[in-house]
Amino acid sequence: MIKKLLQFSLGNKFAIFLMVLLVILGGVYASAKLKLELLPDVENPMISVQTTMPGATPQTTQDEISSKIDSQVRSMAYVKSVKTESIQNASIVTVEYNNDTDMDKAEEQLKKEIDKIKFKDGVSDPELTRNSMDAFPIVAYSLTDKDNDLKSVTKKLNQQLIPKLQTIDGVQNAQLNGQTNREVTLKFKQKELDEKGVTADDVENYLKTATRETPLGLFQFGDTDKSIVVDGQFTSVNALKNLKIPATIAGQGQSSDSSDDGESDSLMPSDQSSASAGSSKQSSSGSMPTFKLKDVANITVGDERTSISKTNGKDAVNLQITKAQDANTVQVAKDVQKKVDEFEKNNSEMKAIKTMDTAKPIEDSLYTMIEKAALGTIVAIVVILLFLRNIRTTAISVISIPMSILIALVALKLSNVSLNILTLGALTVAIGRVIDDSIVVVENIYRRLSDKNEQLKGDSLIISATTEVFKPILSSTLVTIIVFLPLAFVSGSVGEMFRPFALAITFSLLASLLVSITVVPALGSTLFRKGIQTKPQKQKHGVVSEGYQKVLNWSLNHKWIVIIISIVLLAGSIGLGAAKLGTSYISSGDNKFMALTYTPKPGETEKSVLEHGEQVQKYLKSKDKVNTVQYSVGGPTPSDPTGSTNSMALMVDYDKDTPNFEEEPDKVLKHVDSFKHPGQWKNQDLGTGAGNDSIEVTVKGPSTDAIKGTVHKIESTMKDVKGINNVKSDLSQTYDQYEVKVDQNKAADNGISASQLAMNLNENLPEKTVTTVKENGKKIDVKVKQNKQTDWSQSKLENIKLKKPTGGSIKLSEIASLKKSTTPSKLTQEDGDYSTTVSGKITTSDVGGTSQKVMSKINKIDKPHSVKVNFGGATDDINSAISQLAIAMLAAIIIVYLILVITFKGGLAPFTILFSLPFTIIGVVLSLVITGETISVPSLIGMLMLIGIVVTNAIVLIDRVINNEKSGMDMKTALIEAGGTRIRPILMTAIATIGALVPLLFGEDSSILISKEMAATVIGGLISSTILTLVVVPVIYEILFTIKDKIYRKLNRK
Repeated sequence: MIKKLLQFSLGNKFAIFLMVLLVILGGVYASAKLKLELLPDVENPMISVQTTMPGATPQTTQDEISSKIDSQVRSMAYVKSVKTESIQNASIVTVEYNNDTDMDKAEEQLKKEIDKIKFKDGVSDPELTRNSMDAFPIVAYSLTDKDNDLKSVTKKLNQQLIPKLQTIDGVQNAQLNGQTNREVTLKFKQKELDEKGVTADDVENYLKTATRETPLGLFQFGDTDKSIVVDGQFTSVNALKNLKIPATIAGQGQSSDSSDDGESDSLMPSDQSSASAGSSKQSSSGSMPTFKLKDVANITVGDERTSISKTNGKDAVNLQITKAQDANTVQVAKDVQKKVDEFEKNNSEMKAIKTMDTAKPIEDSLYTMIEKAALGTIVAIVVILLFLRNIRTTAISVISIPMSILIALVALKLSNVSLNILTLGALTVAIGRVIDDSIVVVENIYRRLSDKNEQLKGDSLIISATTEVFKPILSSTLVTIIVFLPLAFVSGSVGEMFRPFALAITFSLLASLLVSITVVPALGSTLFRKGIQTKPQKQKHGVVSEGYQKVLNWSLNHKWIVIIISIVLLAGSIGLGAAKLGTSYISSGDNKFMALTYTPKPGETEKSVLEHGEQVQKYLKSKDKVNTVQYSVGGPTPSDPTGSTNSMALMVDYDKDTPNFEEEPDKVLKHVDSFKHPGQWKNQDLGTGAGNDSIEVTVKGPSTDAIKGTVHKIESTMKDVKGINNVKSDLSQTYDQYEVKVDQNKAADNGISASQLAMNLNENLPEKTVTTVKENGKKIDVKVKQNKQTDWSQSKLENIKLKKPTGGSIKLSEIASLKKSTTPSKLTQEDGDYSTTVSGKITTSDVGGTSQKVMSKINKIDKPHSVKVNFGGATDDINSAISQLAIAMLAAIIIVYLILVITFKGGLAPFTILFSLPFTIIGVVLSLVITGETISVPSLIGMLMLIGIVVTNAIVLIDRVINNEKSGMDMKTALIEAGGTRIRPILMTAIATIGALVPLLFGEDSSILISKEMAATVIGGLISSTILTLVVVPVIYEILFTIKDKIYRKLNRK
């Protein structure tokens, strides 16, 4: 079959060149259309359900929301685990699925199950969110006008910019923070309510029921069915003001009063028992007595801010854009920028400041990688030229580089894989390998043409020379590719992140194999038509070959010395690695952008949080290289996606030439911590989601009391470990509360129930939305707001006067007692058990080593049998990644051996080839130690690659040895001749691969950290393995086959 393909290529050169042209055009088109990302999008099989309940404590949200959702969804198909987090005002339930779950169907089914749950009034509709990197904004703007009129800014954004942004292909959502919202405010007049004999709750309940839109279904009208809907909604604010309310609603709610007269503090005036009779007017027609809403409430229309956003200290509206999962980040950001520019042009008084841009770092990183790849290509070409000393042979060899890369780009586009740091890194690594097959083919053709004793000429010689090396290049290509097959079975983020890397390598190498047996022979036939000059090349190559043959001859005569030296080097490198190398997960890169979040102490006010934000903003603006500081309070943030607390998100944009930026977040956090704010500041990695320097210890038990003691011990232990700071747990974060314990007998004697008492105390609850009204065709909320008292004390609470239904009033302390206590700021349950997480930030580069120290100390802590401790964060990521990739490497070695056994039709020669693998450890350890890198996921992927790369060199060598022995040579002569013949292609491919990766190894741009770690691993391992493959593998081969021959002869004698 290979001969027929070669005959077709040589007989249809013009068709081959046309195909080359098509590949070039297709590759250029694909590169322009490929989606650009920093890293592959990793979508964990998780869905978060976020629900709010204003005014609710963590215990209330757990009882009324979290527990209901948990029990409803836990038994669903494909659900792996359910974790609930109940905080003040909100519930977050995280549902984790099995890795192979169809998440679109899972989300649809989850929504159906949640819709079956009946929640109390005041609970918002649950919102479902996928756990993905695309949940974070890709670009954000701060918008103001010259008059700092936020109402005008919001109006123009909603009417002019937001609609246009939503038409952009790939925009998932355009969200505002700090904007004004049009709303109707309703403030009750307590005196007038008392005169009418009704309470605020009575009126609120009437508004809710009277303005409800109720579909009644289908009614038959003659021959047709028509639907009927009862619509009580208001069509204007004026209609709301003049709403007539029946006086008969009196008694549905309760009132409370308080007066500040020494010991007494009343919430409302004294009892006015005759209010009802004097307030309602009876019409002459005898209709039901009514009063208008405006008689008992002040109703105003205005623009209110539900969140606060400031940029460089000035009020602004913050615009955040998120993209769809399959959208191109860079293209979406460019399209958004065009719309923003148009908006500014049409509104000269408006100013838009870009506060966050993840697209620019992506472009910069990708262009940096392209530069490194181009430089690596040049280095590889120079290496080949130095070896071949012939421009024509070099040109034929290097044609495989652009051809293979362009074919790979087309394949990546068809596979819907993005162009990112990892796929570009794979293509860069491939540059040194895609030339491998072509070098072997060209070098063999070149050698045969240089041989004066060669009998074949022209195309016959090219077909023969290519066919001769087809088996080793096919084997080496398949072996290099096959090592990535186990990655398909690696679960979690590691598998998802590096599968595109494996695809890029696979497409490149398969393309290089195709080019080497089609395009390369056709070019060789054309360029070598007149023959070549043999003398200079023969002399030069003879020097290298003869020098190596002398070294190999000595090694074969001193086998055990070579083996002992090799074992000592291997053992020494393992010891050095154990002593010097740390472990980490994946470096997160450097985008010159920092995101901080502030989680306030439970009970901390919005005013206090804003003061902290202003203090930090002033500090950051005083620093050099800081362009913009933008912070928002009250809206959704990474630390509080529900937006139910006063959390703050603070974004800082630095100059792109900021030196040592990787140290900046820790410096800033250290300084910010010196402000002694009561809440917690934290750095958020919004750029890649890859870096992980946290350690998390989850403690589970049947109750919070059961786990409390263990949690405190773990906190104390972690604080004592050097290299960990910011240790905290959910249980350590508590807030004060007053528990009103009702004496049921006394309350009953006075005609007051616990629920009626609660109604009397709801003065300090958040605002409530009771209905909606239309204004200019748009619905706006009607909210009940009250003037909140801010100087509460236990004494004032105890002396509140409660109105009795029989007349008169009674103090709260007469029917209830107040008990001051603390409650956790968060209640967490996981698969039915109560749990809490103790977390800390690892400040050393050896993340894995520090994690292991913590694990060792915590495992020695005494704890109850009912309490379980699990490790997460960096510890879990590193352990999971290392164990899975170790299994993948073992599987890769077995698969490689299987391929070699099939290729060589025996097991001993392939076993000899595998001896080239252990010696990669020597170079890997030395290179990682020298460059200061750690054993991480990228370095482990580099080691996986080395399995395929290193074995190919040994294949080329051993294949020649076997052919020599078949032709009649003795074993030692066959080894020395094969070494002399194959030394040049082996060195060329190894040095070309190393040369292509050197620019990555010495790159200063931190955006290529992932590829740098991988490059260090591959370069070091390839250097040591190539040197030792050329010496140790022939020695092992002679030892094993000599033993085999002896055993075979003994068996034959018997």
